[in-house]
Amino acid sequence: MIQEVATKENAVITIISITIIVLNMMMIIVLGIKNAIMVATMAEVTTVTMAEIMAEVTAVTMAEVTAATMAVITVVAKDVAAVGAGCFNSINI
Repeated sequence: MIQEVATKENAVITIISITIIVLNMMMIIVLGIKNAIMVATMAEVTTVTMAEIMAEVTAVTMAEVTAATMAVITVVAKDVAAVGAGCFNSINI
């Protein structure tokens, strides 16, 4: 009788132990999946954010460079026109 109770207790303890082991393994799998999702999400967010920042910086930089270049070209063109007009006036005098 005592031996039967002890055997049943051992069986219950074994079942509980196996259940705990299975739950721990499931938790490890879930944490692994969660970490994989987090890494993928962070990579996606970083990539999109960096692309947007680079696009904005490129657009602003190109606009500033273009404006500065056009300003210089305009000044040079006016100077060349003035010199040309001066030469033309000198020749016609």
